[in-house]
This record gives sequence, C-alpha cells and structure tokens, in this order.
Amino acid sequence: MREDMSSILADVFSVLDIETSCLEEKNKRDHFTQLVGACMFFVPDVVLKERLDPETLETLGLIKQAQQFNQKIVKIKTKLFYKQQKFNLLREENEGYAKLVTELGQDLSGSVTSHLMLESIKSLIGCFNLDPNRVLDIILEVYECRSDQDEFFLPLIKSYMCEPQTLCHILGFKFKFHQEPNGETPTSLYHVAAALLQHNLIELEDLYVHLLPLDSTIMEEHKSEILEAKQIARKLTMVVVPSEKSEDKEKEREKEEEKSEKPPDNQKLGLLEALLRIGDWNHAQSIMNQMPPFYATSHKAIALALCQLLHLTVEPLYRRAGVPKGAKGGVLRVHWSKRAPQPAESFEDLRREAFSMMGYLGPHMAHDPILFAKVVRLGKGFMKEDTLLSCFLSIADQVLLPSLSLMECNACMSEELWGLFKLFPYQHRYRLYGQWKNETYSSHPLLVKVKAQTIDRAKYIMKRLTKENVKPSGRQIGKLSHSNPTILFDYILSQIQWYDNLITPVVDSLKYLTSLNYDVLAYCIIEALANPEKEKMKHDDTTISSWLQSLASLCGAVFRKYPIELAGLLQYVTNQLKAGKSFDLLILKEVVQKMAGIEITDEMTLEQLEAMTGGEQLKAEGGYFGQIRNTKKSSQRLKEALLEHELALPLCLLMAQQRNGVVFSEGGEKHLKLVGKLYDQCHDTLVQFGGFLASNLSTEDYIKRVPPVDVLCNQFHTPHDAAFFLSRPMYAHQILSKYDELKKAEKGNRQQQKVHKYVAACEYVMAPVHEAVVSLHLPKVWDDLRPQFYATFWSLTMYDLAVPHGAYDREVCKLKAQIKAIDENPEMPLNKKKKEKERCTALQDKLLEEEKKQLEHVQRVLHRLKLEKDNWLLAKSTKNETITKFLQLCVFPRCVFSAIDAVFCARFVELVHQQKTTNFCTLLCYDRVFSDIIYTVASCTENEARRYGRFLCCMLETVTRWHSDRAIYEKECGNYPGFLTIFRATGFDGGNKADQLDYENFRHVVHKWHYKLTKASVHCLETGEYTHIRNILIVLTKILPCYPKVLNLGQALECRVHKICQEEKERRPDLYALAMGYSGQLKGRKVHMVPENEFHHKEPPVRSTTPANLQNGPGGASKPPASASGTGRSEEGVAEDADKSKDKPHGTVKPAGKTNNAASKVPTSNGNGAPNSTKAVKEKEDKEKSGKEKKEKKEKTPGGTPEVKATGRGEKQKEERPGKEEKARDTKEKTPKVDKEKVKKEEKMAREDKSKTGDFKSSDKESSKERDIAKANSKGEKISAAGSLKSPVPRSESAESERGLMCLSLNPHQHYANHSTATQSKSKEREVDKKESEKHRERKEDKDRKDRKRDYSNNDREMSQEVKRRKDENGTGSSKHAKSASPSGSPQADSSDKSKSSRSSAKEKGDVAKAEKNSSGGKKESRHDKEKSDKKEKRDSTGPKDVKKQYPLVA
Repeated sequence: MREDMSSILADVFSVLDIETSCLEEKNKRDHFTQLVGACMFFVPDVVLKERLDPETLETLGLIKQAQQFNQKIVKIKTKLFYKQQKFNLLREENEGYAKLVTELGQDLSGSVTSHLMLESIKSLIGCFNLDPNRVLDIILEVYECRSDQDEFFLPLIKSYMCEPQTLCHILGFKFKFHQEPNGETPTSLYHVAAALLQHNLIELEDLYVHLLPLDSTIMEEHKSEILEAKQIARKLTMVVVPSEKSEDKEKEREKEEEKSEKPPDNQKLGLLEALLRIGDWNHAQSIMNQMPPFYATSHKAIALALCQLLHLTVEPLYRRAGVPKGAKGGVLRVHWSKRAPQPAESFEDLRREAFSMMGYLGPHMAHDPILFAKVVRLGKGFMKEDTLLSCFLSIADQVLLPSLSLMECNACMSEELWGLFKLFPYQHRYRLYGQWKNETYSSHPLLVKVKAQTIDRAKYIMKRLTKENVKPSGRQIGKLSHSNPTILFDYILSQIQWYDNLITPVVDSLKYLTSLNYDVLAYCIIEALANPEKEKMKHDDTTISSWLQSLASLCGAVFRKYPIELAGLLQYVTNQLKAGKSFDLLILKEVVQKMAGIEITDEMTLEQLEAMTGGEQLKAEGGYFGQIRNTKKSSQRLKEALLEHELALPLCLLMAQQRNGVVFSEGGEKHLKLVGKLYDQCHDTLVQFGGFLASNLSTEDYIKRVPPVDVLCNQFHTPHDAAFFLSRPMYAHQILSKYDELKKAEKGNRQQQKVHKYVAACEYVMAPVHEAVVSLHLPKVWDDLRPQFYATFWSLTMYDLAVPHGAYDREVCKLKAQIKAIDENPEMPLNKKKKEKERCTALQDKLLEEEKKQLEHVQRVLHRLKLEKDNWLLAKSTKNETITKFLQLCVFPRCVFSAIDAVFCARFVELVHQQKTTNFCTLLCYDRVFSDIIYTVASCTENEARRYGRFLCCMLETVTRWHSDRAIYEKECGNYPGFLTIFRATGFDGGNKADQLDYENFRHVVHKWHYKLTKASVHCLETGEYTHIRNILIVLTKILPCYPKVLNLGQALECRVHKICQEEKERRPDLYALAMGYSGQLKGRKVHMVPENEFHHKEPPVRSTTPANLQNGPGGASKPPASASGTGRSEEGVAEDADKSKDKPHGTVKPAGKTNNAASKVPTSNGNGAPNSTKAVKEKEDKEKSGKEKKEKKEKTPGGTPEVKATGRGEKQKEERPGKEEKARDTKEKTPKVDKEKVKKEEKMAREDKSKTGDFKSSDKESSKERDIAKANSKGEKISAAGSLKSPVPRSESAESERGLMCLSLNPHQHYANHSTATQSKSKEREVDKKESEKHRERKEDKDRKDRKRDYSNNDREMSQEVKRRKDENGTGSSKHAKSASPSGSPQADSSDKSKSSRSSAKEKGDVAKAEKNSSGGKKESRHDKEKSDKKEKRDSTGPKDVKKQYPLVA
C-alpha cells in the first residue's frame, strides 16, 4: 500500500462528505458514515479530523460536540493568525520601571519637587523607551499608596498628563478591576479620584459611568426600603394572633441574616464620602442630586462626613455667636483645602452653603448630637441679631425635628431645641409641630419605622398605666416623648377621649417631660379639639360629646400642673367664638376652674352661698366644692397669658355676645335642650372668667382694659347685665383707690370722717357712671328711676350689703379643728406639723382680718345708701310704673345672672324697704314678684331656673319671717312706707296706723301669694311642655324651705307632681328624676305644713252651703275673712296693681263685683256684717215681686262674662256712692240680651279647654251632689275671674289708675257679706238651677252661630254704657267696698275663667277703649242701671249667693 494512501482516502472521504451532506436521502449518508467507520483502522484520526466536517466527526464519535470543536478552532486560528505578538515591557525593560518606582517612592520631605520629579520621569522614558500610559498608571498606583501626599502628586499628574480623558480611562479601569462579586474598592482609590475631581483633572460625568451600581438599581433599592418600612409599620399596628407572631418573628430573623451579609460595594457612595472628606461640596452635591432624597445620607459614613464638613463650616461663627456663657469647648483644628467651602463668619455666610448642606443631611443629623446642639445655639444667637427667620424655620422643619425623632431619647437635645423654639411665636411653633406630626414621618423609610415602633411602645405603656404604677410608667413615657412626642401624645389623647378614667394617671405620669414636650402636648390637644371629623354633639343632639368633655378636663388638669404656654389654647377658644361656636367654652371653663380655683355651679349649698358673699379668702375656703389650693402660680400664668396676648376683654365681649348668638344663630338647628345647655355654659363661663379677671388683675390693668359701661353697651353691643358685671369690679377698685387717696390727704381717724370720705369717693367715681347710664334706656325710664339708683343697684354686690359672720365663724372653727387634729396626729413628722399649723394659723388670721375689713366696708356702704335713698325714686308717673321699671330693668335681669346675684336682688329689695325709701311700695314689689311667675319660669334655661328659684326663696324667706311673728312684723314693717296702703299728696304720715297694712291682713296677702304660686306651678306642670315642667320643678325645689307652708296647697302640688312622675317615667326620664326628687323632698316637708286656718285667720265656712273641697282645695281655700277690727279694707292697698289692670294688655282680669253696702252695717260674731233692717225688708219685697223675672235672668246670664269683669274692674278702681253701688249690682245681674250670646259662646270655649287647662283637677274629687251645690252657689254670687296670667315685667299703667289708688282710705266698719240666710233658700235654688242649667245648655248651641256677628257690635255699645256709668259714679262716692276673697269658685271655674280671659283679653281691651270714647246712650244707660240695681237688691237678700269670696288679684 502506498504511504500516502491514508491521505488520499481522507481526501476522497472529504469530497464524499460534502456531497452526501447535500443529498436528501439519508440512507446514502448512513452508507457513507459506515464506510468511513470501516476504513478508520488504516486512516488515522488526526487526518480525518483535519479533512472531514465537524458534524461528520461527531457522528463518527471522533469528537464530542461539533459546536465546541468549532469554537476551539476559531480561538486557535485567532491566536495564530490575528493576535499581535508584543514584548512584555516589564520583563524586557525592567530596569527602567525599577528606576521609575524608586524615584516616585523616595522621601518627599526634602527638596524634591514635582517639577524635578517630572524631569527624571521624562529621562527614564527616553532612556529605557518606557510606555507613557504605563508610566501614568504607575504614578497613580504610587499616589494611591501615598494618598497623604496630595500636594506633591497632584501637580505632578497635572504637569505630566496630556489629555484628561486618558487619566479618566485609567481610573475607570482601576474601579472596574474591583467590581468583582467579592471585590472591595480601597478607600485610597476613592481618595485619589476625589482629589483629581476636586482639582478638575477629570470630569465627574466621565468617571461616573465607570462606577457601580447603576442609578436605576439605586432607585429600585430605595423603593423596596420604603415598601418594607410600610409593611413593618402595618404589622405593628395590626392585631396578630400569637401563632402568627412566632412565624413573623422567624421570617424577620431570616431577613436580618440576609441583611447582615456583606452588601455589594457601592462605588458611587464611596466616591461621595471621599469627596465630602476632602471638602469638595460641589461634586458631592452633584452625586447626591442623582440619588433619591436622603438616600446617600442614610448611610452613616456619608452622614458623618457631611456632619464633619458642616462642623468646619460653622465653627468660626459658632465660636463667636453660639457658645453659651461659661462653656469652654475645644476648637476644631483641621487641614483645610482652599477649594473647600469657606467657613462662615456671619449669619449671612450660612445662607451660602451651610443651609443647603443641612438640607441634604436632613434627619440624619441625629448621628452627630454635637452638630445638632451647635446649629440650635446658632439659631438662638441669630434670633438676637439677624433676620434670617424663614431659613431657620426651614432648618427646624427639615433637619432639627426629624433628627430629634431618630435620636435615642436625648432629653438634653430636646431642652436645647426648646431654647430656640421658645423664641418663636406660638403660631410658628405649632406650624412646625403640625408638619412634624403629619408630613415628616412619611418622607423617609427610617422615620416610617420609628413612627410604627413609637405607637407600638405607646400601646404597651398605656395598657399597663394605672394609679399604682404612675412613676415607672411616667419614666417610660418620658423616654419615649423625648424623641417622638407628637406620635406619643396623639395616641395618648385618643385613649383619653375613649376612657376618661385615664386622665388622672396620665396627668401624673407627665412629670418627666421636657419643656418642648409640654409645648407639643398643648399643640396636640388643640389639634384634637379642632378635629373636623369629630362630632361635638352626641347622636341625640342634646348633649355635648364625652370626648370633648374628657379633653376639657385634661386641659384643666395639665395646664394647671405643668408650665405649659396657654396662648394657643386661649386663641383657639377666641377664634371659635368669633366663628359663632360655643362648644369649646367648656375648655375655658375647665382651665379657669383648675388654674384659678374659681368654680361655677348653681348647686351651691347655703353655706357656700353665704361664703361667696365674703372676701376672696373666704370664697376660696368655703365657697367651692373642690378645695383647689396652691393656685397662685397657675392663676398668675393664666393672667399673664391673657394680658400678653390681649385676650382678656375680647373673650369677655365674645362670650357676652355669644349668649344671644347661641339662641338666635345656633338655636335654629339644634335641640332646645342643647341650646339651653350651650347658653348656660356660655353664661357660666362668662361669670367665671369675669370673676377671675376681677380678682387677679390689678386696678390699673383692669381699668385700662375694660371700657366704660356706655361704650360696652352702645359700641360693643354687650347686654346690660354683662356690661355691668364687667364694670362692677372697676368701680369698686376706683372707689377704694380714691378713698385711700382721700384718707392719706386728710388724716383723720374718726369713723364719721372716714364715712364722709368714702361717700365723697363714691360720688367722684360714680358721677360719670350716672351720666353714662342715661344713654342705655329711653328718657321716659328716668321719670321714675334716677340714674343714681340704677347705677347703685348694678354697681353693688352682696359683699357691700352684708357681712357673713356665720361663714367666717365656720371656717375659723374648721381651721381650729385642723390644728387640733394635727397636734393629735402622732404619725406626722414634727417639721410637717409645724408647717401645717403655721399655715392654718396664718389662714385664720387672714380670715379674721378680712371679716373686720368687710364689716367696716359694709357700714360705710349702708351710710352712703342712707344718704342717697331720698333721691332714688322720683315717681313722676304711678307707683305701679316705678315698681315695673325697677323689676324690669334691675331685678329680673340680675336675679338670673348668678346665684349670688339672685341673693343680692332679694336682699336689695329688703334693704330699700328697710331704708324707708321714698316712693317705694314694698308690698306692691313683692306682689309683682310672686304673682304669675309662669312666663318668667317658661323663658328660663335650666341654670337660670335655679337662680330664679333661689331669688324667690330669698324673697319668701323675708316674707315668711314677717309672717311668722306679729312683733317682727310690727318692728320691720309696721311703720314703714313700703307697707302704706294710702298714698297722700302730702307724703307719708308715720303716725297714722290706719294707713298701714295690719298684721292679720298681711297674713291674708301672704296666703294669696302662696296660692298664686300654687296656681302658676300647677299650670306649668299641666302644660306638657318639657321646659315648663323642668323649670317649675327646679324652682319648686329651690323654694322648698319656704313653700308650700299651707297643707292644702302642698297636697295639690303633691298630687300633680305624682301625676308627672307617672306620665314621664318612660317618656322623659330626666323630668321623671326631677319630679321624683321633688316629690320625696315635699313629703319630708309635710310635717312642717299647717292648715289654712293656722296660716291666716280664716273665717269658718257654712257647712250646709259650702262643699269641703272648696274649703281645702286650691280653688276654694283662699278665702281670708275680714278682721273684726275693720282692717279688711286695708287689702285694697295691696290690690293697687289690680285696680289699674284694665289698662294693661297683659294684666290679670279682676273680680267682677264686690258687696257694696250703702248704710253702716253691724258686725256679727263671725266677723261679718248684716244689712240694716229697712234695706233687708225692701229687698225681700222686691224679691217676691220679681221672682219669676230673676229666674229668667239667671237662665240668661251666666257668671263671668267679659262685660261683667270689666265692670268689676271699674267698680274696684273708683270710689262709689251707696245708691250707685246697689244700682251697679242690678246692672251687673241684668246683662243685656246682646251679650248673652257672647257669654254662651265663651262658656262653650271654656268647657272645651277645661280638660287642658283646669287647675287642681287631680286634687278636687267632687261628688255629683257637691258639683250641683257648687253650681247653685255660683249662680247668683259675684263672678270671680282668674284672669290672664301676666308677664313678670308688666307694661306701663295709666296715671288715672294711680289717682284712683291715691284716693283709697280705710273704713273701720268694713266687712264681708253675711252668711246667715244661706241655709233657707239653698235646697230650693239647687233644684231650680239644675233645671235651668239643662235648658240653658240646650239653647246655647242653637243660638251660637246666629248671633256671633251681632255679639261684637252690641258688646261695644253696651261697654260704652257701663264705662260712662262708672265715670258718673266715681266723682261722688266715698264709702269703701267690702272685699271678697276666693280667686275662684272651684278648680273648674278657675280654669275656664283663665281660658276665657286669655282668649278675650284683646277684645276686652278694644271694648274698653271704645267705651271710654263713646258719649251717647245716657237715657238707655240710666234705665239699664235701674234694672241692674233692682236685681242686685234681690241677690243681696238671698244671702248664700255671697258665700264665696274673691282675693283682690294683684297684678
């Protein structure tokens, strides 16, 4: 075989390989591979590998993979044919590089310079033919090893280098070399790169692309951190089952282990750190701008580097303006580059670069507390000398507060920061706190985690906080609050809003807070109060929400105990009042109560109320429920806050205006009950706040801030009562100041001299006030009241009128008991015993001194009033008008202002009486107060009802004292002008006893007042109105010590209150509670009640005529007899107001008629007189002749028509002649036909209203027979009208009625009608009247519609006749009326009369006015009078018709 046979076969196989690879038939390819495989024993593998295709070789099994084989071939070919073969210079030219390294590594401290070194390098390159790029790389390597020789290598590189791009590439290759997975870039390389960048030898943009990681990777990492932080926060706030907790902990451990592994090298952050270390702020700022906010500084090394740079920047300025006195501190010395930021020498220099550095540092200044303190101290220094306020506010917002959040409970830094913040106004501080709380914590992942951890820790502490562990829990709260107060307090306040029992332990646990924390707490409280998502009312819209009440209580306790600034809270309340919102006054009320110890409550005990009439020391000791001690500092802080921010007067004025705003602005949308509560809250807070100002402000401060009363009322539209309330302390201050001034000017110790000086001081101070008050009311007012009297009433207080000796004695006894208890206490340490005894003794001395001082003051005031009293009341118009104006403008507005004012009003009325004040009718004043209290009660709020009740109670106390004993009455009232019943033109004649109301008649009057109170009370209870019932129950509870005193009146009240209890038990629980409380107390007072005949001398009733229920019930119990001595007429003086009521649109309708006797009558054994025999015989004959006519008249004339009532008013007001009186009686009996139909209509309306307005139905249980008897009795007797209830402030009466009153005189022979003939005709008349009433009822409905139109016209005509007749009679009559006494024949009559009166009052008014103008109808009137006189005589002869007696209802 040939030698080259294997090669030839290999060539053939190669050709076949190419051909078969192109064929489609696979079998031929398989045959080819089989052939080659068979020939492989004599063709070497190496030859086949050279000639055949790789796929064929793979098929034959000569190679493993064709792809790898091809790659190997490519590499080998590239290496053989394309790679350039270069000499290894270090190996080949090693001597040159050795010399180069030796030159660069020599000692550079000598005379070697970069210029000489450059020459040597050039020589080496030329001699040894060195590569210039390799030489540059070696220079950089040496520089990296000797990085401290910047001054040598940087000039060398700068002079050696030709292109910056080349240097940047070489550095880039060095950085890339360290980018292996486990590589770590040396800090020396970062330093070299940073130095080259700082000297502008390379560009940051060129080098930045060589650094890892990419910016996109950094952004993704930052987002993942935020997401992770939010997840952690969510987990901490979630409720987790214990099994899930363990799983979560395991996952957290795994994540922490992963994080603990070495993080990949971040060359960009390394370069940034190096730049900051050498002070290249511009390039460092450029790198940080490429990253997310605070991402770079979140790495501690970079944050510390930036802090160091800031240290160097602010050091000179800090040394000049920031170092506190006495601090030494070491000066910071560093080698500083000229290219670094220039140190700040002034505050303006900080604006250049320091503020921007701090902005990039952000919350991570927490890593360097020293720098934090330096910046804060610079801020304090800046506030003293420069104007960069906005810059420092921004730094505080973006840097200082977030950094404080990341510090570990550093209390020193918190106090340091407060040193800066306290220089800002609270508006700036609160804005900073708001951004810190609501925005800062969401700006960085680390702060998100911190917030979640703080809440978690706060929950842990609050769950375990109790009264027993306040101290340890307080320390934990303190530690947590040093760093994150906003988050902590927000959570604590949320818990307090839910659980008010946490308030006390929380307040006690806050003693470890810093000043900054207290200020933040104030902000958090205000933010919680102003939360718009919280409703300040409960869902029933009738009460204030409990969360607001809890926060208010917390405010009072916290602001009192800790030195927190009050300006923000006070301004918040002021702003709420400006906006017309009064809910938040609850906060001011609590703050003043806790900080000043001034408590406002209408539930005062009598002892407390008595203590409140004394001096400030007595008020503090005995006037409040809670003995709040040590209020001197806290009240001083409150006063300073009010004065500094000028909030004292605005708050007072806004509260005074808001009282009415509550009703008229807020009232339309809110429940009436809530409106009343808000009104009371506003009023009580005004009283409390005004009391605080009066007792804490100096005279100068008070006078400077409170304008005159006319300015308050006319310019600021302050209500008069509030205006005088604010001005009153000012007058007292001024009078005392002037008094002291006069005493010093003229030294005199005699008491008389002192009194005269005091009076002079009062005249000096009050004279401008007298002029000022004139503008407050219309000129007509001053016709009766002198401005001096008006100002005196409003300027005085209970402190001026009486000394509460009992209260002083009680408190002194308490202190003595305390001293004794201290002595007997063996457990108390001696030093504490001594202190307590000293305190009690000092307090005792103060009280005694205060009592003595007040006693002298009261004596001076009473002397002054005695001198002034004759000029108080002018009475140019009527006495009635004078009393009206006094009550309307003085008493009623003030008696509901406060509890102490209620007492003052009652005592002032008594004082005016005791002073024997000219033109003041005490009897009329008391009568006005007690008569018809319905409207006053109905218009009161809950607290005003309490005060009004207290006022009535004090008035009743005085009346009860006079009623209790004849000696007391004679001493205090017997010879006083206030009880004068006849007013003479010549003035008061003290020696004329006939002109005075005697004791027994006074008792009758008191009984009438009690009856009036009962009547008004039952009316209110029966209205069904919530306000009426609540208020009357409150008033009744207040006056319980003095009313009811009469047994039957008490029984009537008890019955009606029992009904209220039954009706309101399910409907209105609060009314039920009030009614039950009063009912229980009323039952307890029953033992003190007396029968009516013991309360006043009551005439024994005729048993066969008068039913028992009319004797004891409220409707029939009021029948005082005339005294045997002829003093019955004296009640005419009490009825002065009633006599004039015909001119009053709201006056009470008076009794229709009185028994007038023409001749003198002989008194009988029971105190009644009988007509003389001649007249009796004549009347009997007339009766027999006209019996039938009388029956017809009875049938047609029901009792109590408006015309008859009007006639009664006329008769009661004028003096009449005896002949005219009898004629008038007949006239009244014989009612004209035209009036019958109107009477029927009104009776029908009255019956319809009976079920609603009938008084005392529950207590009057009559049998059918008794009702018939009552009806029979009422047919022929005088008609008694309950009248429409009048307003407590009645309108003016005419002078005519006053003239009528002045003409009244006493008749010693006056008496009531005789009852002796009652039994004879009673049974017969009962049967007749029963039939007549049935007929009358049938006919009334038929005629009602037909005659309705005719009624009004005829009524006018008839009334004119009656009025003319009365005018004719008034000029000639001189005898007096005998008084009838019962307000109403029965409860039903009382109710129907009241209803008719109220419905027809306007009609009667018009009728009377028309009648007075009408001059026609004289003849007709005379005929009518004659008929009426005849009828009257017949009625007199019947006797029993006059059994019922009517009180003179005084308006």
